[in-house]
Amino acid sequence: YEGAAKEEGRGPSIWDTFSNQSGNIDDSTNGDVAIDEYHRYQEDIDLMAAMGVDAYRFSISWSRILPNGSGNVNEAGINHYNKLLDTLVEKGIEPYVTLYHWDLPQALQDSYKGWLSSKIIRDYANYAEICFAAFGDRVKHWITFNEPHGFSISGYDLGNEAPGRCSISIPLFNHGVCRLGNSSTEPYVVAHNVLLSHAAAVQTYRAKYKKTQVGTIGIAFDVFWYEPLSNSSINVEAAQIGQDFQFGWFMDPIFFGDYPASMRRRVGSRLPTFSKIQSALVKGSLDFVGVNHYSSFYAANISFIRQLLPNGTVDTYTDSGVLPFPWNGNQTIGDPGPTLWLYIVPWGLRKLMNYIKQRYNNPLVIITENGTAEKDEPLLPLPAKLEDQKRIKYHHDYLSNLSAAIIEDGCNVQGYFAWSLLDNWEWTYGFTMRF
Repeated sequence: YEGAAKEEGRGPSIWDTFSNQSGNIDDSTNGDVAIDEYHRYQEDIDLMAAMGVDAYRFSISWSRILPNGSGNVNEAGINHYNKLLDTLVEKGIEPYVTLYHWDLPQALQDSYKGWLSSKIIRDYANYAEICFAAFGDRVKHWITFNEPHGFSISGYDLGNEAPGRCSISIPLFNHGVCRLGNSSTEPYVVAHNVLLSHAAAVQTYRAKYKKTQVGTIGIAFDVFWYEPLSNSSINVEAAQIGQDFQFGWFMDPIFFGDYPASMRRRVGSRLPTFSKIQSALVKGSLDFVGVNHYSSFYAANISFIRQLLPNGTVDTYTDSGVLPFPWNGNQTIGDPGPTLWLYIVPWGLRKLMNYIKQRYNNPLVIITENGTAEKDEPLLPLPAKLEDQKRIKYHHDYLSNLSAAIIEDGCNVQGYFAWSLLDNWEWTYGFTMRF
């Protein structure tokens, strides 16, 4: 969204580096301008106000606040977000602010390999506190991380997103071509350091800011619903393991103090351990659960694949033995969207909300992202693009199922954000997908 990548003191992030390397982005674009919210936020907020939007979720760029990831604060960055927040508050729009949406300062990646080092915990907590102190008088809803599962996998297992690290290449799993990394260990190390960084930021907020600022703090997870292929015990187990290696990987430490037992069994010594102090710090470290949900899949048991691969070829997919799969016989789980990971399955959202209610004792949930995309067709006239019946139906059907989860099932869902307000620069898709 933001753009202005090289303006007013902002330092480069790992996504600036990654997007400017040949072959990483579908249309060879980058986020230097994106949709230029940095310069056009007033127009964007006017549009929101005209639509009756009452809340807006956006992210702060770490390297705009701290160009080197730590050290000197860039006052121009502080001033920009102050103006953005003041304008939102003036229009009666509640800000929901994400502290980290994948754009790690490149300086920290260069210094100590970023999320692969425990040094990141101190630097992230420092960055978070700078934001709490500068903006917390107006921000009452903080989100520490956006989709930690997503960037742990894509950045450090598959290698198809920044910083592009992996060690194996299995086309079935969509691995990138990487020169550096270890797909069997790095995703777990990254996730562990993310959880400890999240907990450190929450501890700081609760100890120093929550009482006076009267805010809440949570974290947003990317979550598919996994439907068993059948009622057989093997397929039911596969669906649960799929959730464990996606959602439970982060939720179980926060709610129960440790990783899921299925991960411990399958990953073994490659899965980091929490000390008693760390476990206590992580457990209970949220006020709400953010859920980014787009699609649902059948859980395909692929445990056999380890026997077909060279000895020692393991990653998070072979560890779980589960692959998201859209087919059951000759039928798909829902209408296909424009990407391989996006099928339209409205009932999956209701099932997911009930799963969270039952497994985690009905915590407060906010749907922090939900939506579907259309492929951009540059030659299609604008009126035809705006005749957006597929996405209208998507949101209608998903919201109907969410309403049923709340009213009929008693799920504690208290907010909903569509992805996205404006078509944006969509990571490796560039401008080829319109959300």
